[in-house]
Amino acid sequence: MHWQNILILIASYFFYGWWSWKFMVLLALSTFLDYLYGFGVALQNRKRARLFLWLSVLNNLGILAVFKYYNFFALQFQQGLALLGLHTNVVLLQVAIPIGISFYTFHGMSYVFDIYRDKQKPVKNFIDYAVFVSFFPLLVAGPIERASHLLPQIRKKRFFNNIQAADGCRLILWGLFKKVVIADSLAVIVDNIFTHYHDQHASSLIVGAIAFSFQIYGDFSGYTDIALGTAKLFGFELLTNFKFPYFSRDIAEFWRRWHISLSSWFRDYLYIPLGGSKQGKLKAVRNTFIIFLVSGFWHGASWKYIAWGGIHACGFLPLLLLNRNRKHTSDVVAQERRLPSGRELAQMMVTFTFVTFAWVFFRAADMREAIGYLTSAVTNYKQPKDLLMCLSVCCYIIPLIGCDWWLRRDERSLKAPRRIKSVIYVVLALLVLFYFGKQTNFIYFQF
Repeated sequence: MHWQNILILIASYFFYGWWSWKFMVLLALSTFLDYLYGFGVALQNRKRARLFLWLSVLNNLGILAVFKYYNFFALQFQQGLALLGLHTNVVLLQVAIPIGISFYTFHGMSYVFDIYRDKQKPVKNFIDYAVFVSFFPLLVAGPIERASHLLPQIRKKRFFNNIQAADGCRLILWGLFKKVVIADSLAVIVDNIFTHYHDQHASSLIVGAIAFSFQIYGDFSGYTDIALGTAKLFGFELLTNFKFPYFSRDIAEFWRRWHISLSSWFRDYLYIPLGGSKQGKLKAVRNTFIIFLVSGFWHGASWKYIAWGGIHACGFLPLLLLNRNRKHTSDVVAQERRLPSGRELAQMMVTFTFVTFAWVFFRAADMREAIGYLTSAVTNYKQPKDLLMCLSVCCYIIPLIGCDWWLRRDERSLKAPRRIKSVIYVVLALLVLFYFGKQTNFIYFQF
């Protein structure tokens, strides 16, 4: 038992307990049960092993169902009875959704699944396993780690590495830039547009949807970079979760670059067990819709998230039927060139337009607002244009696109002269301090 892991576990539970001691107790209970199920699943008797596997699935999905989805299903049941003329009052839970519940339950299930498939041995040291489940950089927004990748790093003794720590600090700084400077600034604009979409010109609504595409990317990938950078400071290398998704040339490539840990989790633990694409096109289509709909529902208990997943399934379907869903599996757009070809640029624009259209359902308060927003985007031409707002959005989006394009090939960032990189990091740090102070009213950062 390494003292490092004990300190990390204490920090993780302190971080989680800061939100609520009840959340901390739920995390501890879920962790302990999956730890025990792991030994049961490793039994030679496959019938008993399968029993413990299902206990783990029911335990984790039961936690999600109660805390995240119970109210949704209860309201749907009530509305269904109302359509039949039966009016009843359902009991709703007045509890907050535990922070990170979707992530640590998936950590536990993947661990048990891997043991059942003989890809992982049960961990005897409970502290090591608890660190894997509750590692604090991963608790809020992932990435969703695999036991086979993270547990070996937890179980070995780690030493401070200057190069790794420096890389971690750079990642944290870049993540803060995307989160604080880009995403949080765009959020103010996006909130205003979506709240008052009836009074916005069609062009402003289109720009608002584009702004949200970059807001959620800056928010989510920014946090992931902060998590990866923080983990490096502790000697861990986490899974990459984003690989410049808005440079994708089709929807299949987009999902190989966006929230990679989630899409690969559903592929390995849901799509392939259902038969994948090896049992004919009809079942492949069925399985594709299942994982996309489940993926949408995983993000939140609302029909708008299910619609968002269904839209992506429809975009993926033509590629699947034409056997083009694995066309872009490893190459990066404009691999050996500075600029994309006309064909590549058109493919990226079409893919980004489709993704942005789907993001409207993700961002809207509900289905009605999403449909109203899209309707207004093609009909509201009598409202005054807000050119200043459009210009403000461009000022945040263009630098992010430019930086991502420059960094899309890892080796390219290493070729920059040290002085230039130093200037870039100083500028990023100053921007983060300025915007962080501006949003939190720290007087020392007010300029």
